Amino acid sequence: MTPQAIRQQILSLAREYSRTMHRANRPGDDPLTPEFVPGKTVIPYAGRVFDEDEVEAAVNSTLDFWLTLGPEGDRFENSLADFLGVRKSLLVNSGSSANLVAMSALTSHKLPAEKRIMPGDEVITVAAGFPTTVAPIIQCGATAVFIDADPVTGNARCDQLEDAFVPGKTKAVMMAHALGNPFDLKTTLEFCRDHNLWLIEDNCDALGCSYTLPSESNLLSNYSKESRNHDGSLTKYTGSWGDLSTQSFYPPHHLTLGEGGSVNIVRQAALKVLVESFRDWGRDCWCPSGKDNTCNKRFAWQLGELPEGYDHKYIYSHLGYNLKPLDIQAAIGSKQLDKLPSFIEARKRNWQTLRAGLAELEDVIEFSLPTHATGWNCDGSFSWDSSGCRTECSWFGFKMSVRPGASFNRTDLARALDDAQIGNRMLFGGNLLRQPAFVQLRKERPEAIRMIGDMAGADEIMNRTIFIGTYPGMSRAMLAYIIESIQGFVDGVPTRPQ
Repeated sequence: MTPQAIRQQILSLAREYSRTMHRANRPGDDPLTPEFVPGKTVIPYAGRVFDEDEVEAAVNSTLDFWLTLGPEGDRFENSLADFLGVRKSLLVNSGSSANLVAMSALTSHKLPAEKRIMPGDEVITVAAGFPTTVAPIIQCGATAVFIDADPVTGNARCDQLEDAFVPGKTKAVMMAHALGNPFDLKTTLEFCRDHNLWLIEDNCDALGCSYTLPSESNLLSNYSKESRNHDGSLTKYTGSWGDLSTQSFYPPHHLTLGEGGSVNIVRQAALKVLVESFRDWGRDCWCPSGKDNTCNKRFAWQLGELPEGYDHKYIYSHLGYNLKPLDIQAAIGSKQLDKLPSFIEARKRNWQTLRAGLAELEDVIEFSLPTHATGWNCDGSFSWDSSGCRTECSWFGFKMSVRPGASFNRTDLARALDDAQIGNRMLFGGNLLRQPAFVQLRKERPEAIRMIGDMAGADEIMNRTIFIGTYPGMSRAMLAYIIESIQGFVDGVPTRPQ
C-alpha cells in the first residue's frame, strides 16, 4: 500500500472507532447518542461534545507529527479571528494563560508611558467570578480594585466604575462576561473612553454572545455605517469590543481543544507583537516557528546592551513565558469551530427549556436575566430596560439563586441535584475576596487589593447561587429529567413555619 492509502485506512478506522467508543460525547439530539437512563446516567454541568470529525483531525495531525504550533494553529487562529470580527487571535495553552498574557502585554515598556501598567497602578475588576480573571492583575504588580456584582446577572455592577477610578492610578478594566451573559458594555466602554483606559474582556465563558448598542449611542462614531444594523444600531460579539479579549477552550467551554485558550487583539496591530512576545519566551522576534528572517534584518538589530548584529531570534525584550498549545489541538479546534453556531443555538435552546419548565418555582428560586433585561416572558422573550442596549446570551450555564424566604437553601438544592446525578456548580469562586488566597493576600500585602463598597451582591452570589448545564450534549430527556427532579425536590421540602 502507498503511504497515502495507509493514511486513509488509519483515518477511516479512527472514525469508526470514534462512532463506537465516543457515542456519549455526541450532541444531545444526535441519533447515535446512548439512551438516557433517569437517575443512572450522569448529567454533567458541562462537557466535551464531539464526533468522528474531531478524532480524525487529531489523528491526521498526529500523523504529520509537526506537534508544536504550526499550520493547524494558523488555520484556527485565522478562523477564530474571522468569527469574532477581531484583528488577530493568538493561541495559548489555557484561558488562564490567556488572561496572564493579555495583562502582561499591557505592562510592556514599548507602550506609551501614560498607558503602560506599572507596579502600583490599578486595574478595576469584579469580586464574583473565577480567580484567574483577577490573579494576573496582582501577579503583574498592579492593584486589583474590586467592584461588586449583581446577583441577578452575575456580572459587575458597572455603576460603581466611577467610584473605583483614581486619576493617574487607574489604567485598565479587566472582567468577565459571567456564565455567557455580557456585562454592561455600554457603561464600561464609555467609562474607558472617558478616562483613556484599556479594556480586557474575559470572554472565556461567553463565546458567541452578542451585544447591541442603540443607534443614538455616541460610541458608534468609531464604526462605519456599513457595519451597522438596518435601524442604525450596532451588534457585535463579546470579545470584540475592548482592546484585548480572552477565550478558554477547556472541555466545559463553548468549544474545546482539550486544553487551550486564545488572546484576541481587537484593533491595534501593535498589541499583537506584545502578546506574542509574552507568549513566546519574551522574545523580540516575531518570526513564526520554523521560519527565519521575516523582517529581513535578522542580523542587523542592536537592542539592549547586546552587540550589533546579535541574532534577533535570541533577543528578549520582556520577561515572558512559553504558553503555546500543540498543533494537534488546533486541528481539533478547527472542527469544533465549524460546529460552533449549532453549539450556540443548542445552549440558547436548552436555557429556554429549563427556564420555561421551572417557571412555577419563581417564588423560591430567582433565575438569571440577560444584562439590560427586566423580565422573562413565557414565550421566551425578554422585557428590556430603557437603555436601548440588548444582549443575546450564549449561555455557559443555567443560573439559579435560592430566595431568602425559601424553606431550603442552596446547599440543600445542590445535594439533591447530586443525588439525582445532575451536575452542578457554584458560580466559581463566589466572592473571591472570601477565598483563602485573597484573605491571606490582604493580610500580607494589603496594598494589592482595594474594595468599593461592602460586596453584598458578591456575598449573595456566594451564599445563594448555583448553576446547572446548558451544554450541547444535553438531550430533551435529560432536560425533562432535570426539570422534574428540581420540581420534585421543591415540592418535597416541608414548608418553613411562619
